[in-house]
Amino acid sequence: MKNTMKNTTENLHARINAVQELTFSSDTRDILANATRDIDRFGLRDRLIIDIDSHHEEALEWSDVLDNIDDEVLRDYGKGIAASISSVANYALTSDMPGLRFQELGGRIPHTAGRGEPVPDGSEHASTVMARAIDAMGYDYQILFPQTMLTMGMHPHPRTATALIMAYNKWFTGNVLGRDSRIKSMLSLPIEDPDAALETIRRYYNHPHVVGFLITSQRFFSVHDNRYMPVYAELERLGMPLGFHAGPNWGDSWTRTMNRFTAMHAMSFCTCNMTHLTNWLINGLPERFRNLKVIWIESGLAWIPFLMQRLDHEYLLRTSDAPLLTKRPSEYMREMFYSSQPLEVSHPKALAMTLEMMDAERTLLYSSDWPHWDFDAPTRIMTINGLSNTARDNILGRNAQRLFGIHKLPEPARLRHSPADTSAR
Repeated sequence: MKNTMKNTTENLHARINAVQELTFSSDTRDILANATRDIDRFGLRDRLIIDIDSHHEEALEWSDVLDNIDDEVLRDYGKGIAASISSVANYALTSDMPGLRFQELGGRIPHTAGRGEPVPDGSEHASTVMARAIDAMGYDYQILFPQTMLTMGMHPHPRTATALIMAYNKWFTGNVLGRDSRIKSMLSLPIEDPDAALETIRRYYNHPHVVGFLITSQRFFSVHDNRYMPVYAELERLGMPLGFHAGPNWGDSWTRTMNRFTAMHAMSFCTCNMTHLTNWLINGLPERFRNLKVIWIESGLAWIPFLMQRLDHEYLLRTSDAPLLTKRPSEYMREMFYSSQPLEVSHPKALAMTLEMMDAERTLLYSSDWPHWDFDAPTRIMTINGLSNTARDNILGRNAQRLFGIHKLPEPARLRHSPADTSAR
């Protein structure tokens, strides 16, 4: 009996030790080994795959970002903070709150994009690590966003936020974009300063790897304020899409009543984009800027049918509150674009109805949110029941290719003469 128990214990111990340990220093290719295996398993090599939302942690090169601040006084101030307080060196001048990093669940879930993954000497960390993810998941293109910078909308000092956004864009376009032609970006706009936002658009719109511009959604501002109309008009004139990227916020009047991270995380990613989209619609911006393409990023999809029904109901009762609209809010929403992550799959019937209501075959864009703990590999799209092959192709890459422009996201060589390259798409 004792020998049997001993053998059972040893076998169990062997199985436990065989489990791969993933840490903040793990190689991207090891973490994504299953995704790499699934490339051939699900026939992904024959499809165009564009990830429209991935992240890198700019904090790893934050000193270099600070060097790009144009304001000499602010630059010196930031560098001084970084030099004197080691614990906040990678977040100097930002609105980041290191003490509230609950995403990692006490270190049990490696969430942060700032992993200590080794790269060869002389290599730029962000482009090297992201290129590994592109290879591992079989992407053709990846649209890359920062991490810490996405909280700039909550910065208590708008002038500092504007300076940091412009410094980051200068550093990012000069040091990351162009290292790998598969890496693209939608650059953040310092929207609190419309003049600076216009300057950003005019400076970078023609960059070969900039495919659009971005407003971080976790902010308290009115998208319909007349101060921002010249920004939208310029984006429309240049044919550059505008994205709204959601994020967590534990400090607004509702989420601060929540005592668990999961509750806040579930709600805040949706409520910010729901608020901005509602204001965008009710104030008639789709009619004022009919050719401006708008993308709602990282809010999942479950909120879309709710908002369609709710706004249609209210609009039909009080059309005078939205005099610029010529059709129901839900019809305008079906002309917008949405990123897939995090794709709520726990209720298949509800997901199927959501995809139908939003016309996902034309409007849904695959996104991974890599390297965050709740990321979705491309196989997530392949495992949704009821999608046609054309719908899968469109969601995985064709919708994004059309949205951002063939000249920005050209057809990969391996697909130029394949059945995927058809006018039906």
